Amino acid sequence: MDLTIAISESSKRQALFGPADANLKLIRTALNVRISARDSTIRLSGDNPAVARAAAVLQALQQRLKEVDYLSHEDVATALTEASTAKPKGGNGLEVYAPGTTIVPKSEGQGRYIDAIHTHDLVLCVGPAGTGKTYLAVAVAVAMLKESRIKRIVLVRPAVEAGEKLGFLPGDMQAKVNPYLRPLFDAMHDMMSFEQIQRFMQSDVIEVIPLAFMRGRTLNHAAVILDEAQNCTTAQMLMFLTRMGQGSKMIITGDDSQVDLERGQRSGLVDALERLRDIEGIATLRLERCDIVRHKLVNCIVEAYGSEGMEAR
Repeated sequence: MDLTIAISESSKRQALFGPADANLKLIRTALNVRISARDSTIRLSGDNPAVARAAAVLQALQQRLKEVDYLSHEDVATALTEASTAKPKGGNGLEVYAPGTTIVPKSEGQGRYIDAIHTHDLVLCVGPAGTGKTYLAVAVAVAMLKESRIKRIVLVRPAVEAGEKLGFLPGDMQAKVNPYLRPLFDAMHDMMSFEQIQRFMQSDVIEVIPLAFMRGRTLNHAAVILDEAQNCTTAQMLMFLTRMGQGSKMIITGDDSQVDLERGQRSGLVDALERLRDIEGIATLRLERCDIVRHKLVNCIVEAYGSEGMEAR
């Protein structure tokens, strides 16, 4: 497998490579891949799993360089350890619009999640904060759009406040719902430029809407993602599920330990998991704490709070 990775910040090229290319040499030795660099790209060659892991390491290091000006030995070692202990699945990764960017699963659970989306038209995925539920769903949708396997992406969220009342929000409808939809935009910005997102939204290729606006619609040849689904009611979940049209995929994500509905209301996600788990063609998955891929402390934080249902996002 050959894969080209873009260097996102050319001014930090030397910091990424390390003194005398020490970081690249360490990655090459640890993962048994061939690495060559030219201008603003890095080319990886080798076995598929090794290349995928090397790509994950380089992406993690570039992300780290957005916060610091140089990489310590610990930074490189941590990225290598995380990549080496993960068990990537899901083919050769997800090719998105951002030049040289390939999204790869970083754990066995994430690999199963991507595989399930590829092989099922409806997928329900639950798990704690930081496991990549939303991010990977958006990545698969963007990759499918790039490959012309779908015609549009619809990103949906219930507009439910997480434990605090925001009161009146100024502006038009889009301005009012943007705070609820921000995490979906954050994921998408890693996969295509701001200008491209704007063009797709203006032409309705990408639509980001609150759940209440889904009623009465039929969505054909689309990837439809419902995020934070634990905060929709059973009636809302039924309404959403029946929007599926021909040639479409639906991905439903949420954390059933973080329900923000009024006391006494049953979560539509919890209800759907029970009702749909034995239906052929529908996949239900649960990601675990070992699949958390945010900062290494997030796993410790989630474990420390346990099952108290605190409002981590």
